[in-house]
Amino acid sequence: MIKVKGVSKSFGSVLALKEVDLEVGIQEIFGLVGPDGAGKTTLMRIICGLIAPEQGHVQILGSASEKLVNREDFGYMPQRFSLYGDLTVMENIHFFGAMYKLDKETINERAKEILEITNLFPFRNRLADNLSGGMKQKLALTCALITRPRILILDEPTYGVDPQSRKDFWKILYDLNREGMTILVSTPYMDEAELCTQVAFMDRGRIVKIDSPQELKNKFPYTVLELVTPVVEEESLKKLAQVEDLYFFGNRYHLVLKETMSIEEIQFILKQEGFEVSSLKTVRPSLEDVFVSLADKEVV
Repeated sequence: MIKVKGVSKSFGSVLALKEVDLEVGIQEIFGLVGPDGAGKTTLMRIICGLIAPEQGHVQILGSASEKLVNREDFGYMPQRFSLYGDLTVMENIHFFGAMYKLDKETINERAKEILEITNLFPFRNRLADNLSGGMKQKLALTCALITRPRILILDEPTYGVDPQSRKDFWKILYDLNREGMTILVSTPYMDEAELCTQVAFMDRGRIVKIDSPQELKNKFPYTVLELVTPVVEEESLKKLAQVEDLYFFGNRYHLVLKETMSIEEIQFILKQEGFEVSSLKTVRPSLEDVFVSLADKEVV
């Protein structure tokens, strides 16, 4: 459905993308994750044909993205809400549909169907400025779906949205995917990355790793221990020779060990170093563990 080969892009002296390769298959939910400035938005805009790469090429449905005849075959939802706040929900939908030369009857028919799915139908006459953050994202999604695209491209669609709205939004995406839609989505949330069929981790303009969420965790090469201890300086833990990396989750530390060690061995070392251990146990690595580890590695 989407093929990206050797794509690079710079903005002045800033390298945004460097020789990026990826392929999104039919009916996948393909996730892009990575820190701010990793190149996710630039890559999506190049895929949509909004900006041109300096080298490499993109194919969508077998055609170069800039030569795609049926632009309605894919819908794009940008990171920032870009619809008109002084127009109602329906007025925004009609404006967007008219850009694709859809007639009024078709727009109304499709809008009713999508608004029912997104639970926005009761608010169809409300000004966009008066919608909640979650509702605004659903309106943007409705506009992206009005052409009934085969591919849906979403740039951090739930950023800053409350947890319940995020849950509702992803339920809609799953329903669309079950009906055959291919979805490419970027997200800063690891729980959303878990919902994707494939995930690509980006850092400093490159694709560092691509795999399913399960395989990324299965292939994580380190042992992870969960440590509960009274407040300590993180640097003190990081100085331990056995600790490859350290992440803090609420009141718990994840210790990533360089070598396989028993709970008793690491507990003995911690106590020798003066740490009070309330709880210590082995845990399965999370995607957060995997991606923090990948981000810490030098990209060459």
